[in-house]
Amino acid sequence: MVGEPTGAEPGEISARLSKVRRKVIILSGKGGVGKSTVTANLAAALAQRGRSVGVFDYDFHGPAMARMLGASGQLRGIPGGVFPVEGVLGVKVVSMAFLLPDERTPVVWRGPLKLKALRELMSLVIWGELDYLLFDLPPGTGDEALNIAQNIPGLDGAIVVTIPSEVSEVAVEKSAEFCKMLNIPLLGVVENMSYLRCPHCGRIVELFGREAGERISEVEGIPLLAKIPLEPELARCMDRGEPIVLCDPSSEASGAFLDLASRLEEMLPP
Repeated sequence: MVGEPTGAEPGEISARLSKVRRKVIILSGKGGVGKSTVTANLAAALAQRGRSVGVFDYDFHGPAMARMLGASGQLRGIPGGVFPVEGVLGVKVVSMAFLLPDERTPVVWRGPLKLKALRELMSLVIWGELDYLLFDLPPGTGDEALNIAQNIPGLDGAIVVTIPSEVSEVAVEKSAEFCKMLNIPLLGVVENMSYLRCPHCGRIVELFGREAGERISEVEGIPLLAKIPLEPELARCMDRGEPIVLCDPSSEASGAFLDLASRLEEMLPP
């Protein structure tokens, strides 16, 4: 996709978000930590707890929210706006995936075009009343993260996703510093792929390291919101468009995501 979006005025974005109670960005300092998996499952967990939820997939080059949340089709347009596509549990999804002819089509845009696309989409989407709107960002603290911070009014906070490794710890520190520089409240850290529980003996295997989330929490003075286990079924559920709270509700991962949703509700009541 190489066409150029037209952009929009900031006041139009504010008007579209006027009925959204809480706006939270989900970011990671590096790729490969399962940030989108956390976003999708957090959205589903909030919805299962009775909250109205939307997800804006700002990873234009690798949109995954539509598949992970079982949302398919196209954005339905009316004069003056477009409606999100509903996924599982009624989660409203806006993603570049709905604007491409197929999953293999790349988005060949530089930074300024992605900013224009963000503004245009956010000025057109009719979200309606939402308790929570989650923004799934691509890895890092580059153009997309800055665009969201500077163009989405009234961000309530950020959640940083990491894995228990030293490399990821440094990336989290960068993300934390980014939030401080942009005056975005840092709600806490989610340690994904925290451990693997042996299905035969129940022993916990720490694949990447130990207690990285706790160290980050202490150094940055922010809460460790959740430790999500590595479960093979979680990836299979995501490929089918079924969050773990639906396809394996008795699993440890499902419980961890429901606890994370509860923590977010306590910190940011809708």
